[in-house]
Amino acid sequence: MQDILSQDIMYLSGVGPRRKEVLSKELNISSWGDLLEYYPYKYIDRSRIYSIRELTADMPFVQIRGRILSFDEMKMSERKKVVVAHFSDGTGVADLVWFSNAQYVYKTYKTGEDYIVFGRPTAYGHRIQIAHPDIDRASELQLSTMGMQPYYVTTDRMKKMGLPSHAVEKIMKTLLSKLASPLAETLPPYIIGPLHLVSRDKALREVHFPKDALQMQKARERLKFEELFYVQLNILRYASDHRRKCRGYIFGKIGDAFNTFYKEHLPFPLTGAQKRVVKEIRQDVRSGSQMNRLLQGDVGSGKTLVALMAMLIAVDNGYQACLMAPTEILAEQHLSTLRDFLGDMPVRVELLTGAVKGKRRKDVLEGLRSGKIDILVGTHAVVEDTVVFARLGLAVVDEQHRFGVAQRARLWSKSENPPHVLVMTATPIPRTLAMTIYGDLDVSVIDELPPGRKPVQTIHRYDNQMISLYNGIRQQIRQGRQVYVVYPLITESEKSDLKNLEEGYEALKDIFPEFRISRVHGRMKPAEKDAEMQRFVSGETQILVATTVIEVGVNVPNASVMVILDAQRFGLSQLHQLRGRVGRGADQSYCILVTTYQLSAETRKRIDIMCETNDGFRIAEADLKLRGPGDLEGTQQSGMAFDLKIADIARDGQLVQLAREEAQKIVTADPECNRPEYAMLWNRLKELRKTNINWAAIS
Repeated sequence: MQDILSQDIMYLSGVGPRRKEVLSKELNISSWGDLLEYYPYKYIDRSRIYSIRELTADMPFVQIRGRILSFDEMKMSERKKVVVAHFSDGTGVADLVWFSNAQYVYKTYKTGEDYIVFGRPTAYGHRIQIAHPDIDRASELQLSTMGMQPYYVTTDRMKKMGLPSHAVEKIMKTLLSKLASPLAETLPPYIIGPLHLVSRDKALREVHFPKDALQMQKARERLKFEELFYVQLNILRYASDHRRKCRGYIFGKIGDAFNTFYKEHLPFPLTGAQKRVVKEIRQDVRSGSQMNRLLQGDVGSGKTLVALMAMLIAVDNGYQACLMAPTEILAEQHLSTLRDFLGDMPVRVELLTGAVKGKRRKDVLEGLRSGKIDILVGTHAVVEDTVVFARLGLAVVDEQHRFGVAQRARLWSKSENPPHVLVMTATPIPRTLAMTIYGDLDVSVIDELPPGRKPVQTIHRYDNQMISLYNGIRQQIRQGRQVYVVYPLITESEKSDLKNLEEGYEALKDIFPEFRISRVHGRMKPAEKDAEMQRFVSGETQILVATTVIEVGVNVPNASVMVILDAQRFGLSQLHQLRGRVGRGADQSYCILVTTYQLSAETRKRIDIMCETNDGFRIAEADLKLRGPGDLEGTQQSGMAFDLKIADIARDGQLVQLAREEAQKIVTADPECNRPEYAMLWNRLKELRKTNINWAAIS
């Protein structure tokens, strides 16, 4: 049967060479198997016949049965006329309307014949109208087998080539009629039985032409589960191999550096979440396997403190640690934070970025080689060939999605064994997404803020309320605070009326002549950008006008107001990241979302969620549901492409969890993939890996 599915669709009735070319280019469909996995995106129930007297203008698509009584024409212009067919089923009369194709209508439909009409009813005057309906002879339509009509996503090129949804539906019927033998099963009975899944053959036939909603639901559930199961099986098999084959340095003791820091230098008591994460890291690094752990936590939750404690465990065991940050200014910030935390402790922490040159660079490289430097903080400069560690035991990567896979791999190669890896992110990742993108990493979450932090108050303002907003900013600055003002654009766009940074910067200088203002955007040279940022960090300027380049940026505890202009243009996760720039000190901070009055329902929902909660995970879940996984920052760069054909990571969370649990059972029972009872699964996984699906998981 597998051979039959590899047949070329060109030879399928209704396709041919030109349509095959369009299907291949637009949807990557070349074989029967590809077409079979081109699933409907919605269904309309065609199992019920309504009477005309039941119809109202607010109903969705309906089906009626009756006869055309007569035709009328209405002239719209010299060259354009509307054809109206008066259609009756004995309970009332509805008008079928065509705004074009008059000749086709007269040629195809006759008065007095029995037809089934399908379409969306509207009201015109006192009559129900159905414009451009689907019409079939009642004798040709088997209502008992109609069930739910599938609708397929089609592109403009497909429609031009005569391949709208209706045409795809006909080709799909032809294909299924040619598949007389049952399609091969791809899941074993010990999974199908306990989970009450329908067979693959039944699922693939009924997902396209279900008789009712229950049949459709069962077919889709089976296909979604299978898709998610093989994604999880691939990720977990990779992770299991990695753990078995990849030895890790054993950090067996907690020594002077950790203990001294914990007893004498801890800036505040650890939260319960921080203590839990330190324990998880401690268990990993003494296990003998390489740690691969993702540390998630909102901005300001204390991830850096936990990372330092992990690095001190490495130092206590005679190893070096390094912390890699995505920008020079963030690396410098980390250096300053670590040195402040450590105080006068005899732990040497140094910086390596592109800006570290000459004798200073030479000293750092020598200190790493000799082992005199305990902790190195740096940017991608750390992965250069000239950088040689004496004994690199732990690598901490901050905001890891901003580094390429090749850069990370080069860092791992700087040690005899791969170092333990702690990946930190302030972008909260919903659990279902983390299980898929970061499925080969163990996940730790810091879900508490340190004591004394006040939640940021988020307020929605319309753009006609700017005068009162400026007064509020003035008041905050006079109290000694600083303010961020974020714009979505750098320069005027002809296609858009959005406020732009350049004009805004000039306007703010006129509005606040008594204050000094910095400006930062992505088109500035790095040195220029860093200098402007530094002026704000040092307190020399009171207002920083910026684009989203500050989203992952510096720690300015004195900044208490974040104003985001045209907030409707930003995604939820982006708004949350920007809000995280304030609220880092003990003072009450504010995030002001400024929008126009004209907001879509989805945008209003985003703004409401931001005003209701500071919980990054709740926001990330909402963002995933609103925008889908492909748009979330970091998911595209992470190395996991979302080529799922039917499952939806955002909406199928329970199935993701179930698929992972089942896959974990298989990997635990057969870690070396050689037990005969699991051969079907490993062979299927090999087949899938040869397809065009991108199965790569992050390193």
